[in-house]
Amino acid sequence: MASVRSSSVIVVCAVAALVGLLFLLVAPVDARQAPARYRVRFTTSRGDFEVAVVRANAPHGADRFYDLVRSGYFDGARFFRVVPGFVVQWGLAAEPAATKKWASTIPDDPVKLSNKRGTLTFAASGEPNSRNEQVFINYGDNARLDGMGFAPIGTVTRGMNVVDHVFAGYGEQPDQGQLTTLGNRYLQAQFRQLDYIKSARIERPAGHAAPA
Repeated sequence: MASVRSSSVIVVCAVAALVGLLFLLVAPVDARQAPARYRVRFTTSRGDFEVAVVRANAPHGADRFYDLVRSGYFDGARFFRVVPGFVVQWGLAAEPAATKKWASTIPDDPVKLSNKRGTLTFAASGEPNSRNEQVFINYGDNARLDGMGFAPIGTVTRGMNVVDHVFAGYGEQPDQGQLTTLGNRYLQAQFRQLDYIKSARIERPAGHAAPA
C-alpha cells in the first residue's frame, strides 16, 4: 500500500509540474497589475493621440492594456478595421509570434462606463471571457455595446481629431485570420495605405521614474 501511495504522490506531482509548465508557455511573461491611473501616448503615421485609463473602471482590461503597451506589443500594428461613425480597431501584432504570445484571454469586467465617442474598449468574440489583444476606439456613441458586455477601459483625452482621420478606405476588408497568421506581411502586400502605430508608451508624470 505504501508503494501505491508513493506512486500516486509522484503522479500528482508530475501532473502539477506539467500544468505549471503549460501555464508558463501560454501566459504572457510580463503580466502585472497596472497603476490606479495611467496615460498612454500613441505616435502614429497620422499623428499623436493620448488615452487615459482608470483601473477601477475595468481592472482586468486595464491590466492587460498596460502590459501590452509596456511590452511594446502595439508598435508597428496597423489600424486594420476602420468603420466611420462606429469604431477604429487594432491589436493584431506586426509579428505573428507576438500575437500568439498574448493570445491568452482575460476575465470579463463589469461595464461601468458607456461606449461613448472617444472611449477605448477591448474587442471580444461574443463569448464570455474572450478578450485578449484587440482594442477599439468608439467613433460614435455606441451605447448598444454596453448591454453586450463591452467594458470601456479608457478615454481619448488628446488627439481625437487624429483618430478621426485614420485611413478608412479599406473598411473591414482585411482578413483577421490572415493577419493573425502572417502579420504585417499580409497587410503590406494588400492594404498598403493603412495607418499604423509607430509607438505606444506609458506617459510618466513629472518626477516619476519608469517601473523596472
